[in-house]
Amino acid sequence: MGRWGITVPLPGVPLLAHRQLLPELAELGYTDAWSAETNGTDAFSPLVLAADHAPSLRLGTAVVPVYTRGPALLAMSASALAELAPGRFALGIGASSPVIVEDWNGGAFVEPYARVRDTLRFLRRALAGDRVGSFRLERPPAQPVPILLAALRPGMLHLAAREANGAITNWLSAQDVATVRAELGDGCELAARIFVCPTEDADAARAIGRRLIATYLNVGVYAAFHEWLGRGEALAPMHRAWAAGDRAGALDAIPPSLVDELVVHGSAGECRERIRQYVANGLDTPIIAVLPAGGDPVAAARALAPSDV
Repeated sequence: MGRWGITVPLPGVPLLAHRQLLPELAELGYTDAWSAETNGTDAFSPLVLAADHAPSLRLGTAVVPVYTRGPALLAMSASALAELAPGRFALGIGASSPVIVEDWNGGAFVEPYARVRDTLRFLRRALAGDRVGSFRLERPPAQPVPILLAALRPGMLHLAAREANGAITNWLSAQDVATVRAELGDGCELAARIFVCPTEDADAARAIGRRLIATYLNVGVYAAFHEWLGRGEALAPMHRAWAAGDRAGALDAIPPSLVDELVVHGSAGECRERIRQYVANGLDTPIIAVLPAGGDPVAAARALAPSDV
């Protein structure tokens, strides 16, 4: 079995409850625990818990925005996590979006490619213990920390291939993996968050999927990503309705076939097989994001564990 990751914390599950849950997930066969950072927990706190309670799991951020922390603070946070989990922490960074950077955090979303590139270069040197300008880490990590870039299109994928240890992508189908892998090339880790709803109630899964697709794919960076992947025409009615303020119309304009491509649903066995299709097409690290469809997210996580442990 290759890597089989899961997003933590699970939706609706208190962070402290993960003290008992994380060791169980490792025993079930999950190899990785990856955090996110939007409007829930920060990216590092859940991984501190995992470092202590699930010492076999590899830990990663997917992703930390480069605009909401300065590069020195990012280096300190990454170094602290690497000290808690030596040799098993990967730092994922990315540009994020104007909503998160500007509306929620009062920053300026300017020249995202340059900001990610410059932060990456700073972090590589700082985490190696080098002085960067007037800054040097007091406690540099004893082992190298892999850095992965959030990358949706060729420019960032090429930067990840040249200067990072891999790329993290999002909101793609199993068939899209080959397109992304072709731009990234071989020899770099490719990770992706995969939204998984383990239910045989297709209508319920599609209703959840439509809401998520409308929320994400109307953001400029994701709209451009799917334009590049060839879905511009399929998504155009949703974009028009959303731009006109017609949220219900935007949801109705999302075809069921598109939801089925981008959100994995079905029985637990069917979901696992779909995830393995991503891997067969060139994905190294699937990162499951559990969508419990009104059920128990812990039971869903248990059901989605790899069956070959």
